[in-house]
Amino acid sequence: MSLRPWQRFQALSLHVPTLSLLVDLSKTSLADDALARDSLVVGAFPAAFLAMEALEAGAIANPDENRRVGHYWLRAPELAPDAETRSAIETVLSRVKAFAADVHAGRVAPETAPRFSNLLVVGIGGSALGPQFVADALGAPTDSMRPFFFDNTDPDGMARELARIGATPGGLEGTLTLVISKSGGTKETRNGMLETAAVYRAAGLAFARHAVAVTGAGSELDVVAVEAGWLARFPMWDWVGGRTSELSAVGLLPAALQGLDVDGLLAGAAACDTVTREKSVAKNPAAMLALAWFRETGGKGEKDMVVLPYRDRLLLFSRYLQQLVMESLGKEKDLAGNIVRQGIAVYGNKGSTDQHAYVQQLREGVPNFFVTFVEVACDRENAAASLAVEPGVTSGDYLHGFLLGTRRALYDNGRGSIALTIPDVSGRSIGILIALYERAVGLYAQLVGVNAYHQPGVEAGKKAAAAVLTLQAKVLADLGAQKGAFRTAERIAVSCGAPDETETVFKVLEHLAANPDHGVARKAGPTYFLATFGIP
Repeated sequence: MSLRPWQRFQALSLHVPTLSLLVDLSKTSLADDALARDSLVVGAFPAAFLAMEALEAGAIANPDENRRVGHYWLRAPELAPDAETRSAIETVLSRVKAFAADVHAGRVAPETAPRFSNLLVVGIGGSALGPQFVADALGAPTDSMRPFFFDNTDPDGMARELARIGATPGGLEGTLTLVISKSGGTKETRNGMLETAAVYRAAGLAFARHAVAVTGAGSELDVVAVEAGWLARFPMWDWVGGRTSELSAVGLLPAALQGLDVDGLLAGAAACDTVTREKSVAKNPAAMLALAWFRETGGKGEKDMVVLPYRDRLLLFSRYLQQLVMESLGKEKDLAGNIVRQGIAVYGNKGSTDQHAYVQQLREGVPNFFVTFVEVACDRENAAASLAVEPGVTSGDYLHGFLLGTRRALYDNGRGSIALTIPDVSGRSIGILIALYERAVGLYAQLVGVNAYHQPGVEAGKKAAAAVLTLQAKVLADLGAQKGAFRTAERIAVSCGAPDETETVFKVLEHLAANPDHGVARKAGPTYFLATFGIP
């Protein structure tokens, strides 16, 4: 006999007092007794727990690069596998705090302004998504510095962000630029650095007097920072992956400079790690998430994960989770080399915006998803009172009602969901969420047999992009050698020795002609595809 809703809620929920966290799986497809009797709980999870234990002890987790994975040590240095690693973590944290204090006090100051008031973070992927999420979630108008971000190699996007900086009271002259890249060779980040440096130079300012690097020791970026005499350099260790780097200098330095609660972030993550080391699924919130993900997706990514946080401050949480989940789990091969094509697609927005966006499809359209609702118990930060918008009803009451109502409406139509409740949006709570999902991803990867800590698909994309730019160089050289001659893309491709790449050559020519940088012009042809291109 199935349990009644109240009994099922209790049977499939876990309240963790030390975290003030509630995980509710009662509206998923799990059986009433799943936390004790599911075949994964009995069979696969014990091995997954042991694998995570070995990971934290320093086992090689990324055999492709012979790397350990040690993001757990960042919030508990005493658990690092050796004294050198522990000391490095503790030293960097002290340096982060000291540098932020020096900047805030004006002891580290720009050339022509009394103090730094703006922070420009130049990064990509995990070097931007984590810092952006935390900055938006915890930021306030009274922060010590205003954060801005370059997270793409989009010239217009960079120009727009620089224009925003220029419109602030501190302006460019009061802006500290933080460049984040482990290898120092990531093209998007390098391009952002070069664009930024050029703007400083045009304003008569020395970029080095406004620049800080977070990078691997001896990397291309590290060499540039040393030779130019940048203000400071902070390390990125090879045992911290980009998508799990928020609690390293990658995320802690911008957070500290902004004036956010970095100690709270670390304490929350450490407390969550303690709980999620528990080897009982029913007592481990990360294991509960992994179990629900597996059952909702058939263990094969058959459904998407829709993340709906009901708080504006958590708007970027779904973007942060997109990288963490999809880059970690989206793998073609399993650990044995078999083709499995694993992964879980992640998307989301925020409630109750979604009442007026895509909840209609979620309830009545294709049932190819499961939802994660994130509830924040406290309506306003600092537990401030809210206005009654109707007798006995506040705006926060409406928000809560929309969350519960939407979840019930989805469940009544056979659409499963997970619900997380956190007490507030504080440094500690954000640290808990970060650590919770890092562990859930690691456990789920063990359940489906993939390596969560490498990303061969990302490297393939970088190589493909490099090939396009190599082809572009050939096209430009060919156009330059035949100045004044206008030819179709097909003829140019043949001339470049790349007849099989005519489509790419055409797209490259269209891009070159749409921008003034290379002097390429376009003449209309009898059809769009028979246009001719040349350098006049």
